[in-house]
Amino acid sequence: MRYILKYKWIVALLLLVLTVGLMFISPNLTKQAEDAGNLQLPDDADSQKAADILNNAGASDETISLVFDLDQTVDDQSKEKIKQVVTKLEKMKAPLKDVINPFQSKETEDQLVSEDKKTILVPVTVDGTDEEINALADRIDSNILPDDLHAYITGQSIINQDVNESSQKGLERTEIITIVLIFVLLLAVFRSIITPFIPLVAVGITYLLSQSLVSFFIKWFDFPVSNYTQIFLVAVLFGIGTDYCILLLSRYKEELTQGHSTEEAIINTYKTAGRTLLISGIAVFVGFLSIGFADFRIFKSAVGVAVGIAVLLLVLYTIVPFFMAVLKGKLFFPSKRSATHRDSKIWRGLGRFSVLRPVWSMLVVAAITVPFLLTYNGKLSFNTVNEIGDGYDSVKGLHAIENGFGKGESLPLTIILKDKKDIVTEKVLPYVEVLSSEIEKNDQVDSVRSITRPTGEVINDLYANNQLKQVADGLKKSRDGIKQTKQGLADIQSQLTNISSSIPSGSSTGGLSDAASAIGQVNQQLGNINQELQQTQNTAQAAAGLNQVQQQLGQIQQSLSGASSQLQNQASQTSDLKNGLSQLAEGVGSSKDGLDQIQNGLSDAADVLSAMGKSDPLHDTGVYIPEGTLKDKDFQSSIDRYSFDEQKGLKLEVVLKNDPYSKEAIDTTKDIKNTVEQQLKGTPLEGMTVAYSGISSTNEDLSNISKSDFNRTVTIMIIGLFIVLTILFRSIIMPVYMIGSLLLTYYTSISIAELIFVNILGYDGITWAVPFFGFVMLIALGVDYSIFLLDRFNEEAKVDFKEAMLTSMAKMGTVVMTAAIILAGTFGAMMPSGVLSLIQIATIVITGLLFYGLIILPLLIPAITVSFGKGAWWPFKSNSSQ
Repeated sequence: MRYILKYKWIVALLLLVLTVGLMFISPNLTKQAEDAGNLQLPDDADSQKAADILNNAGASDETISLVFDLDQTVDDQSKEKIKQVVTKLEKMKAPLKDVINPFQSKETEDQLVSEDKKTILVPVTVDGTDEEINALADRIDSNILPDDLHAYITGQSIINQDVNESSQKGLERTEIITIVLIFVLLLAVFRSIITPFIPLVAVGITYLLSQSLVSFFIKWFDFPVSNYTQIFLVAVLFGIGTDYCILLLSRYKEELTQGHSTEEAIINTYKTAGRTLLISGIAVFVGFLSIGFADFRIFKSAVGVAVGIAVLLLVLYTIVPFFMAVLKGKLFFPSKRSATHRDSKIWRGLGRFSVLRPVWSMLVVAAITVPFLLTYNGKLSFNTVNEIGDGYDSVKGLHAIENGFGKGESLPLTIILKDKKDIVTEKVLPYVEVLSSEIEKNDQVDSVRSITRPTGEVINDLYANNQLKQVADGLKKSRDGIKQTKQGLADIQSQLTNISSSIPSGSSTGGLSDAASAIGQVNQQLGNINQELQQTQNTAQAAAGLNQVQQQLGQIQQSLSGASSQLQNQASQTSDLKNGLSQLAEGVGSSKDGLDQIQNGLSDAADVLSAMGKSDPLHDTGVYIPEGTLKDKDFQSSIDRYSFDEQKGLKLEVVLKNDPYSKEAIDTTKDIKNTVEQQLKGTPLEGMTVAYSGISSTNEDLSNISKSDFNRTVTIMIIGLFIVLTILFRSIIMPVYMIGSLLLTYYTSISIAELIFVNILGYDGITWAVPFFGFVMLIALGVDYSIFLLDRFNEEAKVDFKEAMLTSMAKMGTVVMTAAIILAGTFGAMMPSGVLSLIQIATIVITGLLFYGLIILPLLIPAITVSFGKGAWWPFKSNSSQ
């Protein structure tokens, strides 16, 4: 420290030049956070796998929706205006790819117009970055949407942008409020117009230098970054930096009060409070560094605070002693009282109770904390929309869709199936249909849309039981047709017999009786064919029999036509007979043609039944898609919509009955994933790459990742703190109850937060990221206060350790409570941010810090310490003289 004081001007100048220089050349941290986005899922997360598959296949399209929310049912005038909007959209270029007119057909109208006819959707397919999509949405809103129709634009990219915008606005408010709040609090504490500027300048330099370094680390080393990075840098550095300054300045006052020179006062301050500050800084640094072991980049983004802590220690050991040396006693001008150090009467009183009655003190703490702990349910919310509230148009549009079409329709779950070869085939799609059917059996699924059910409705004609029913109906009609033909031929036979008896003797048409006889034989054959068809359903055999009958009828027809020609050359009295024979010949020809149609129908039925009999998909699924069906133009739009990558990939859209953001949607998504996994086994779909996209899938990934990261990071953080505290305090026992007291404080605080936000304010849970960040912040920052107290206790423990504890509490009480209030105040600056997760984190940290500084630390820590006696330093040697 003497060398720093000796070269104080050079050191201060170099640090200032470094800070200013890096400010001008460093990347923009805010822009880096925006580019990184809100959610940065690991590569093995289902939602990220789905995004990668679609990106690689050039199918990463996204749908945003124009939502027309009308006051009354849509009329012709409104329809015309919406059609004009669609026409204008169709003329727009990238990133817009396609737009659907809700009134182009009955099918689209049924899908895109709500039942009450008041909500109309215009889906717009886009392909671009979030920034490009939002720029497009702005152009549509400004230039295309009519002023006299109530309309919103919504979609996941637009909602994400609104969350980013809300966070950045919240950060700006937080920065301003934090600086003002700290200045006011320091002014009240030190009653000096000079003293408050010291922490602000020191922390300001720290923040600017840290921000520059973090931005370079992001650029050079792919350091994790998110909106939380800057916000936590502000809150933690201004809060803890001010606390450390208070610790140093308070000890500096104490040293000046004892009559030491300025230089000796500074040196003594850094030997004592400086050591405490270093221990605290290392503990906090280790706490935030442990975040780097998380998998989720959103969580890891807070590791930037560790960089800030390292910079803060550097600044506190250079800039603060510079001001102490330069300003000397004037640092506390004009207040004289501020130049004297005051013991804390509150902590001295609490100390007497906890030191002299440790058991009662512990019972008091238990009586306060246990009721809160018993109410804690651990409810989490994954609703991104709650982050920004209902003031944004994207959220209003989402609610309009939910009200008009149901909550699940707004953001369906999408299942991705991907293979290396064409999977849009008659052999594969039956299994896709069965998969869709199995998914739809889930009580929480409203409908499933895929190639085989594009509107979400089952196409019954794809199922073999319906196809066989149609074949059976056709066979019945064939039998009825044969029966009618048989009856017609019987009539022809009868007429031929009559005509034959009417022809004069000697005529050359005596073969008519033979024709009548042949028709009788044909009728007998038809009767046999019909009976056989009814008994055996053997369509192929019936078709072959009909083919023989047709040949016979052809011969009979020729015979009758010949007889008619012969009569034409005979007497005029036979002309009537000639005409009759011609008509009978035509009748036989019609019968032949009718049998030809029946024979063709039976042949087709035989082919279908033969193909069905050979179809493995039919045997496995009960679904049969005849060859050539997929080439039908009616199927093309469905194939285009639900396949990608040259038909090597398929998409199934699952519309849930519940809110896609809800915990119920996450549970349903898990059930659907289990269903898909089971259903794919032993089918051609097995072995394909399967992934899931959609907000419910993303939230299911978040649930798994956040839980895993929380458990791992908490374990690493606690172990790291335990090791650091064990080394610094030369004790195993002290770190155990220090960390235990912080865990008690955290769970009590989050219980209180859940009581406020869930039970009172009605949210569906604490935002998913809050427990992680709340824990990290509270543990990493709260450990400082126990270090403040117990490090001073170690210093005083050369005498009776009970008296040492009372002295330590009296000396450190004001410092700890002031520091807790200031740090709580800096997090309190998050409250006006308008971002729900920040408000909840602030609630947990504020509650925890005040609870720890006013109850846990003065009542529980001293009680446990004196209860252990010299054992508090086990297995090392006690500092106490006793």
